[in-house]
Amino acid sequence: MAAVLRHRGPDGYGFYRDERIGLAHTRLSIIDPAGGAQPMQNEDGSVWITFNGEIFNYIELRAQLTALGHRFRTSSDTEVIVHCYEQYGEETWMKLNGQFAFGLWDATRHRLWLVRDRLGILPLMYACRDGRVVFASEAKAIFATGHISPRFDAAAVTQVFSRWAACAPSTVFEGIRSVRPGAAVSFDERGLQGERLYWQPDFSEDDQIERASLDAVADRLEEKLSRAVSLRLRADVPVGAYLSGGLDSSVIAALIRRADSSPLQTFAIRFCDPAFDETPEQRRMAGLLGTRHHEILCGEDDIRGALPEVVWHCETPLLRTAPAPLFLLSRLVRDNNMKVVLTGEGADEFLAGYDIFKEDKVRRFWARQPDSQMRPAILSRLYPDVGQPQRRNNRMWQQFFGRGLTETDHPFYSHRVRWQNTAWAMSFLAPELRDGPAVNGGADGELEALLPARWRRWQPLARAQMIEIATFLGPYLLCCQGDRVAMGHGVEVRYPFLDPEVVDFCMRLPGRMRLSGLMDKVALRRLASRRLPREIWQRPKKPYRAPMTQVFFGRRCDDYVDELLSDKALARLGLVDPRLTGKLVEKAWRQGGKMSGEREEMALLGVLTLQLMGCFYLEHFAKRVAEARCALDQHEPTVCHDAVGSATSAWR
Repeated sequence: MAAVLRHRGPDGYGFYRDERIGLAHTRLSIIDPAGGAQPMQNEDGSVWITFNGEIFNYIELRAQLTALGHRFRTSSDTEVIVHCYEQYGEETWMKLNGQFAFGLWDATRHRLWLVRDRLGILPLMYACRDGRVVFASEAKAIFATGHISPRFDAAAVTQVFSRWAACAPSTVFEGIRSVRPGAAVSFDERGLQGERLYWQPDFSEDDQIERASLDAVADRLEEKLSRAVSLRLRADVPVGAYLSGGLDSSVIAALIRRADSSPLQTFAIRFCDPAFDETPEQRRMAGLLGTRHHEILCGEDDIRGALPEVVWHCETPLLRTAPAPLFLLSRLVRDNNMKVVLTGEGADEFLAGYDIFKEDKVRRFWARQPDSQMRPAILSRLYPDVGQPQRRNNRMWQQFFGRGLTETDHPFYSHRVRWQNTAWAMSFLAPELRDGPAVNGGADGELEALLPARWRRWQPLARAQMIEIATFLGPYLLCCQGDRVAMGHGVEVRYPFLDPEVVDFCMRLPGRMRLSGLMDKVALRRLASRRLPREIWQRPKKPYRAPMTQVFFGRRCDDYVDELLSDKALARLGLVDPRLTGKLVEKAWRQGGKMSGEREEMALLGVLTLQLMGCFYLEHFAKRVAEARCALDQHEPTVCHDAVGSATSAWR
């Protein structure tokens, strides 16, 4: 298990075992590099922990616990969790400001806790089989035990092919469950004892904030963001920043410079294709802030070459290539001897930055007069580059966005058009994945059961934001474009916009301070107007994307694309419909990857990455595990505590 997670913790590894449990840990040393090795125990060995992540308020918690009589052996944030649990028990989880996933073993009560941070920044999975509980940061480590073999879960795969990701507790693997964001799952000798949600989003608006001016709100937002940035600069190693050139990352980088006068290193992706490139904006901000700026130039060959390893790390089919350049960016960070960066993700979800929120607003306005010819034309302002000028007319918008227009009471009204468009890709799945009873029964109901009980009472904007947080932020963005691709190179990404105080404040804002007309992130833009050039803070959001099907079908390379999409491979793996897939692949080659629409591109990429998943996890998994184990055996563990037998013989 430790061997296949070595990429997450290349700085050391360790073990603990007693009569009931075995714990392993691979370490990325950021706080207390000398003393923070894991698994870690309390003074009498009654509590053990294996912990992934950071507790940013560990200094304050440590001071409180010391005043209560606790004594610490290390300076690490890990030990703070252990003592906090001794003092507060289950109330500990709410006291932690951080991004974390951990297994905590209470030996006195014979209880195992699996706990994940509020928004699911870091992954945590488990499986129950033959009286055993096995847990890990990634599914590959669970499979490495040999207690459970990789098999795909049909319902979860169809979630990916319609909503981009499977929502926790589901994963794309049968029998593997994900701990939900903001949840603690407990086990004892009888097995699973239950799940406690210790936190969920709450968009109930605050009357006091409602009466405040925009400037006053911007003041408070800046105060909270500044503290969040300062907390996330806590490390015993250098901390850098991602700089996309957009509003969110520019605000974070500017706040870093205010908080810390030491040299700041920033990292950015450039694209060879100018349609995706933001180099001028990135360099403008880097120059303004005086950072030591690093760039990676990403072309089609780079994306094509990186995709297989990206799929291995993400452990899911992908409908976008966007994770691949971020995987290459994290390698650039590591190549510059850094392993911590701050980034701007999270602002769009909690401050209404995505176009889908504007679409929802316009469609609800249009639905009041569904026969109007003028109201759907507003949508063209959101997408001025979609279609040729002579074709950008009302009919185009009516056809796409007019589906289910007047069904404004539907709980997922804001997202249904997008999901229906993406779900076309499901037709390419093999019948056993596409048509099973678990797939066709109540997908909307299952999703609603994961949402806060009062969410239907919120305003339409808040409901749309909640859906985006539940289906996109945690399952896809923080996973495939965050933790998985960064930790593939042993890099930790930190998110000031996802600080608990920042999140709670943003959720209480009145809708007009999040989205006013078609102006998004209103409060943040007011804040940014004091710190950033006008061309940055007024700039419309440009969604981060990467080149898609032209990367794989623009020219034949006689590589994995040809092999995995061959008739032989399609039949061998049995994951997709070979006839329909063959036709789409033939069309892609014929047109040089220039497909007629986004849904064809997503379907093609979904098929290709599902084939990669099959290759890695169904056919060649044992080989990769053996190679990883061989590499791990070249190094001695830093912790090896065996309460059962000989410490020298238990792990070799």
